[in-house]
This record gives sequence, structure tokens and C-alpha cells, in this order.
Amino acid sequence: MPHPSRKTPELVTEVLERVSTGEPLAVVLREPDKVHYTAWYEWVRSDESLALAYARARAAGLDQIVQRLRETARGGGESTGDVQRDKLIVETDLKLLKCWDPKRYGDRVVAAGDPEAPIVVQNDSAALAQELVGLLRDLSVPRDEPDE
Repeated sequence: MPHPSRKTPELVTEVLERVSTGEPLAVVLREPDKVHYTAWYEWVRSDESLALAYARARAAGLDQIVQRLRETARGGGESTGDVQRDKLIVETDLKLLKCWDPKRYGDRVVAAGDPEAPIVVQNDSAALAQELVGLLRDLSVPRDEPDE
């Protein structure tokens, strides 16, 4: 069955609701009665209100995934009962969350100083330039090589 190409309020609402529960967009749109993902992304690009609604749904969906992971890690929710399997599920989903929303779920690395140990950037470009000029002079001066 071909994908529909018309944007209807019902279709948009269903997709947004399912994404907001943590269901991946690819899974939702894979169903035969849903729009092809290229059409969906074109709708999102061309409709500012849909883009905002989709971003909100996606953020809510990621939060739902995090909540399910917390329950799984504690042996409830979607836990398989196998600790190693649950650990794999949690770690895999955490890695995906870091990729999907690095600002919220990624590892943050900050290079910052403090009053006792501030970050200092030294600019010795003049000294470096003099050193390079000296090296270039040494390379360009013909040298008498001793005969063997």
C-alpha cells in the first residue's frame, strides 16, 4: 500500500503523540498508512508551527525513554529480569540519547579556569616568527660538507 502524501490534522496529531511517548519516528512512519519520512521532514521544514510541535514532541519522547530506562535499571518497567541484558538495554539507549540530544544527555566537557588557577593563553607569535626565520636562514645557507 503506498504512503499517503496529504498532510491531515489527524495524521500529524497521531505522529506527534506517538513520538512524544518515546516511539521513534522511523517506527511510526514505517507503517503503511503513514507518510513517507521524506514527506514528513519536508512538512516540518516548511511549517514553523509543525517544526516547533515536532521538536517538543521529540523532547518529551526522549524524556519518556529516560524514565523507562530508570525503571528498567531498577528491575521494573521493561526489565527482562536478566541483569546483564537490562544493563545492555540501558547502556545502548543512553548512548543513543547522547547522540539524539547531546546538549541534554551528552557528556559535557568544559575548559574553564577558576580564580586560583585561571586559564592563560600565551601569544608568543613574535618569538615564534623569529625562530622560524632563523631556521629558514639555516636551511638556505650553503654549507661546506667535509669530504669523506
